[in-house]
Amino acid sequence: MSPQANAKLFAPCPRGLENPLAAELVALGASAVQAGAGGVAFEGDLRVIYRANLESRIATRVLLRLFTTAYRNEEDIYRAAYDFDWPQRFDVARSIRVYLTAQRCPLKSLDFLTLRIKDAVCDRFRSAVGSRPNVDTRAPEVRIHAFLDATQFTLYLDTTGEPLFKRGARAAQGEAPLKENLAAGILRLTGWQPGVALLDPMCGGGTFLIEAAQIALDIAPGSARSFGFEKLKHFDAALWRELRAAAEARRKPLAPLPIYGSDLYGDTLKFAQANLAAAGLEGTVQLKQANALEISAPAEAGVLVTNPPYGERMGEQQELAAFYPKFGDALKQKFAGWNCYILSADMSLPKLIKLQVSKRTPLFNGALECRLFEYKIVAGSMRGPKPTQA
Repeated sequence: MSPQANAKLFAPCPRGLENPLAAELVALGASAVQAGAGGVAFEGDLRVIYRANLESRIATRVLLRLFTTAYRNEEDIYRAAYDFDWPQRFDVARSIRVYLTAQRCPLKSLDFLTLRIKDAVCDRFRSAVGSRPNVDTRAPEVRIHAFLDATQFTLYLDTTGEPLFKRGARAAQGEAPLKENLAAGILRLTGWQPGVALLDPMCGGGTFLIEAAQIALDIAPGSARSFGFEKLKHFDAALWRELRAAAEARRKPLAPLPIYGSDLYGDTLKFAQANLAAAGLEGTVQLKQANALEISAPAEAGVLVTNPPYGERMGEQQELAAFYPKFGDALKQKFAGWNCYILSADMSLPKLIKLQVSKRTPLFNGALECRLFEYKIVAGSMRGPKPTQA
């Protein structure tokens, strides 16, 4: 596509973050933006595609829609994929992989359909240039995404490559790490702004802290990685250099920020330190080893956001059932004036924590259904209006 031509695009994201992503894409120059289930449809030229990949904090990837057509059987799908002019989009020397998702698809084997789409792409190349691209299931250079519903077949070309939550700067994984784009979306939902104190008292690998520091310093989340569109034909290297330079020029110098993290375990805190260092954010975030029940608010007002353990085993569930009432007491006693947000898959948390929930926002951490519970801590009685459903 030419730099000026508008394309139809789709950006999937963690479920529950579609509206924040839509607002983000509008700010990045997208048009015809429409939030849907699991992502956002929009339109844009090469500049929008490149910026969305470089600067979106919430999207999982940016998919270029090639076509949508009706189908009835496997042969219809093969023929539609074969008829598309693949050699115009990428070189035969690029390795490929086809991904397929479906909803209410009447055909039996998705694995067979994936194979047929791959065959169609390879057969079209062989017919056009006399050879076929190699398939690489581990690190393909070109990713092709297919989607089937009950009657329609849609094919996308992935402009992203590795998913966007892979920022290119994570050194260590904590237990059950939070995806970076989910963390960034949650920060958006809290209303937190740079300059306001932010605390994660159970920070684990430090994902909330890193995302917040990058937002505060205006660091483009994709600045440390490469993208799938660089492997496609018609890649505009000059435009890409311009956009990267513009993003780099906005970047603020490193400085200590009012962003705080703590964890009970020193080994876990080392994960956060290593990840901050890998992201080039040493010295920006204040970390300390501490029990979440014993810490005090680092400022008169601010935002507390955390993703505590979920308690998948019986013993852990019993420990959390004893922990949450104490945590609620600690928030009430030490965090008056703060807005507190807890992401949890435990729907009994509000009953256990014994604080008035002001909002419950449904979110998904991968396939795990969660809620983002909002607590506005005020001095004295916690009686207030009934909770609202997001």
